[in-house]
Amino acid sequence: QVQLVESGGGLVQPGGSLKLSCAASQFNKDYYALGWFRQAPGKQREGVSCISTDDLITWYSDSVKGRFTLSRDSVQNTVTLQMNSLRPEDPGVYYCAADKVGLACVPREYAHWGQGTQVTVSS
Repeated sequence: QVQLVESGGGLVQPGGSLKLSCAASQFNKDYYALGWFRQAPGKQREGVSCISTDDLITWYSDSVKGRFTLSRDSVQNTVTLQMNSLRPEDPGVYYCAADKVGLACVPREYAHWGQGTQVTVSS
């Protein structure tokens, strides 16, 4: 059973930065697509950034492109999301997810989920 544990959320002022980390275990040397998703109160969960199984493709939503950077360390089985220039529309619970295929960066394509970490942007 794949296990994902997120960390790094918190409160930051607009324009500030946060780095989220996700530690993955029980991969058993399989290759997985990994992604970050977020869910704001009253809204559906949405894809923020995902990386393909072979690391060749990293996708970003238009709203975070140029501000967020996803990185995967396949040796350590971790994936991080560096978030810069945070905006008032970025808050929510951020989830790490994994899937053996992950055809698209949408929640229904991902089978395994972490518990989420809260990100708050406020002055």
